[in-house]
Order: sequence, then C-alpha cells, then structure tokens
Amino acid sequence: MESVRHCACKGIRSCLICEKERQVARRDAVADLKQCRNYVYCPDCDKAWPGWEMRSYEQHPDHYGEPIEFPGTFIKLNFLNQDESKSLIRDLDSLPWEASQSGRRKQNFGPKTNFKRRRLRLGSFHGFPKSTEFVQRRFHDFVELKDFRTVEQCSLEYDPRCGASIDPHIDDCWIWGERIVTVNVLGDSVLTMQPYHGDRRRYNLDCVDGLKSEAAPEQDLVVRLPMPEGSLNIDLKYEWEHSVLREDISSRRVCLAYREFTPPYLPDDKGNCNEESWAVLRKAMLFW
Repeated sequence: MESVRHCACKGIRSCLICEKERQVARRDAVADLKQCRNYVYCPDCDKAWPGWEMRSYEQHPDHYGEPIEFPGTFIKLNFLNQDESKSLIRDLDSLPWEASQSGRRKQNFGPKTNFKRRRLRLGSFHGFPKSTEFVQRRFHDFVELKDFRTVEQCSLEYDPRCGASIDPHIDDCWIWGERIVTVNVLGDSVLTMQPYHGDRRRYNLDCVDGLKSEAAPEQDLVVRLPMPEGSLNIDLKYEWEHSVLREDISSRRVCLAYREFTPPYLPDDKGNCNEESWAVLRKAMLFW
C-alpha cells in the first residue's frame, strides 16, 4: 500500500516534498534526453537549431549547425507587456489555488471530463475570470488562432522550491483539440517535445487517426521550445509528448493553458452539435 503523502502527488508522480519523505531517488531525465539529438526552436526563423539551452534562440541570425523544420509551432514574443503580466499575476493570486501533482498548483476553469469513460459534463463551469478576458480576445489577432474556441483555461504555477514539473504527455485526444496554447505570464521556461511512438490507446490517440497534422519522426530527437515571460506559444502536436522539466524552473512560473474541443465535439457545417458540447460552448462565452 502506498504511504500517505503530504503533497498532491499520486502514483509515479513526485515532487521534492514526497521524494524527501519517501527517500525516493529521481531518475535523471535531462541526462537521458541529452542522449538524443537536441534542437532549440527559434521564433524568428521558424526553424529548430542544434542545442539545448533555451536562450540560444537569442543569437539569431547567427545560429550554428544544420537546422530542422518544426512545422505547426508559433511563438509570439512579448505577447504580454510587463504591466499586463503584473496585473494578471495580481488577479490570479486573488483567486484560490489548488494543489496539483508534481509540485504544481492550478486553477481550473472548464468542464468535467472522464477520459477513461469518455464522458463530458458541464459541472460547475460558468465561464472565465473577467481579468483574463483580454488574453482570449487577443487570440483573434493571430491567423493561427482565428477559429480557436476556448473551452478550458487552466492557470498553472511551478515553484522551484517544490521541484515543480510536468512529465511527458499528450493532452487527451478524445476531447481536446491538437493546438496547445500557452501564455507565459511569469518566469521563463522551456517546453520539451519528444516524438511519441507508443500504444495508440494511450491518450486516446486512436480517436484522432486521420485528423493529425503530420506523423512524428522515427528518430530519437528532442525539440526545445522557448517559453520566455510574456510570450504566447502555439503548437499543433498530436504526435509529440510535451513536458516541463524541473531543471527548467529556476523561479516561480505561472502560465495560462488553453484548450479547445477536438472536431467531433464542435458544431458541424449545419451548426449541429451534441447537447453537452453546446452547454460548454455557451458557458465558455462568459466572463465573470
């Protein structure tokens, strides 16, 4: 039987608190990843260049080595200015935070989902905080998000004192669309991308066969996406696991993560949509 933990971690998830309490040695994920071919994406030239360190993109246009294409990624630096970031942090901190796994805290605004049974419920969802409305409105300025309809907004806090991180994963494909949208409100970090070649039933990937942007490469490679403070990150990556490494959290980091429905849960060409989807989409238009 698993011992009681004084944190929110469960199963194989862990943070510095439970690792110390349970005397668990943590695997060196960075060492494993560095055995692969490593690249850092540059927002200015829309290519990924050999390297590991996040800040290497700042040497543009003086990159070194042979780049690779990494389609489906868009990074807008300075999406938020300093005053907007400070205002958002103040407003988010005025709302209650909930402990989450791997040393994180979160604020969830969205419907209830059961990924195993593939069930969607409105639950207590009644829209998003008014103070974050301008962020969603600004999405319409970008062609990459012209048809994006937010149905979940999640505030995530990463605290280095807790060893906060998030393990490699794909957002569940039964319900969530392919676009990963992140607004980095406070602190710099990196989104680490790895191609996934595992069981198609994991993450419900079998639900999106035929809807993918493109297949993941066969090679063992890692692409690192810079997430500097104030930036907007958009990635179309059903076939790639993404993670935030503990080693990439050097100060408090707060981001806003946005999700949309996968196409079967959106209105069709005739405007038809199932009842549960419509209930969520209507509430997602509200800001309180």
